[in-house]
Amino acid sequence: MTRSVSVAKTTVPAGLYIGGTWFDGRGPLLETVNPATEQVIASITTASEGDIDNAVSAARECFETNWGTNTSGQVRGKLMLALADALERENERIAKVESEDSGKPLAWCKVDNEDAVACYRYYAGLADKIHGTTIELDDQEKKIAPALAAGCTIVFKAAESTPLATLLFAEIFDTVGYGDLGSILPPTSIPAVADSPLLRFPAGTFNHVSGLGATVGNALSRHMDIDKIAFTGSTATGRHILKAAAETNLKGVTLELGGKSANIVFEDAKLEDAAKWAAFGVFENMGQSCSAGSRILVQEGVYDKFIELFVKETQAIKVGDPAKHDTFQGPQANKVQFEKILGYIKAGKEEGGRLVTGDVTMDMKIAKEEIFGPVACVIKFKTEEETIKLANGTEYGLAAAVHTNDE
Repeated sequence: MTRSVSVAKTTVPAGLYIGGTWFDGRGPLLETVNPATEQVIASITTASEGDIDNAVSAARECFETNWGTNTSGQVRGKLMLALADALERENERIAKVESEDSGKPLAWCKVDNEDAVACYRYYAGLADKIHGTTIELDDQEKKIAPALAAGCTIVFKAAESTPLATLLFAEIFDTVGYGDLGSILPPTSIPAVADSPLLRFPAGTFNHVSGLGATVGNALSRHMDIDKIAFTGSTATGRHILKAAAETNLKGVTLELGGKSANIVFEDAKLEDAAKWAAFGVFENMGQSCSAGSRILVQEGVYDKFIELFVKETQAIKVGDPAKHDTFQGPQANKVQFEKILGYIKAGKEEGGRLVTGDVTMDMKIAKEEIFGPVACVIKFKTEEETIKLANGTEYGLAAAVHTNDE
């Protein structure tokens, strides 16, 4: 019997989903920790290189026989709409599992799933307008949805510290379908699937494997039968993936890497609004966002007033139990990241930064490197030309914001 675990009062599969079937992986067990309690909540099986080969083979066979151009765009779109409806029905269950696994507040996890539902519905409308090929990726709806719409088959590796919600996604994916009149399979009707006339995703369309980046991620990056890798994560890992792709079959690579985004506040801005959105921009999701506005550039004439307002907004943020509805900020996703953030704060203080209220300069480590946590560097500027130079003075270029009343 395939391994499963109990998390957030629900059962979550803890194996590999390959070719429409659940298997126990042949790699070592991987423990996942609830960062709010620092307690192990599940142990899941991981993939061996042989398991990776099987997942890629299942994806390739499905693409060449039952999916891709062998399934009309109209049918792909209907299946994606069925998937979106199933995810919408399971919102509470998905959100609770994700919150326990990642520490993200439950209310935000529900919003994330609502966004995912909207994403699948959007790309369902494009399914009869685009085409594709086999793709491996390492993110959720914003990569899976367009891949499915294009007729691609997928091998998905979840983040090693937060794999449970995507395992639950795979279970839901396995149940969805639609009938001749577009009726949707209820999630409680899973036993009837085998005898049902409902049209379903072909086995191998979506495959899920778990494991460490150094082993499973590396095996995927170097696999000779994967046509494309899509990765979201650190710049260092992105470089490794790009190198691995170049050394093997020159597979296509799409990377969304780190950020040190500038949030620019000019003297004519409405400071109360600027402070509110600057706080949201860096503290949302505990600062664990590639596009977090972690460098706040403030014109010198309003610098002190902005700091006052920003500190006020920061102090109003509710930090606490992720399960409580009014919690805005929970714990960091794991202890390693927590310690890394503290290290950056220590380095900033040692280099002359003033904790809580800014006074950071661009030559400091804390202002140059991605922290991926709830830490904002507030930097003073004089002119528009100077702030453009400061904003662009980083190796990252993911996002930016400007607060001004100058139209």
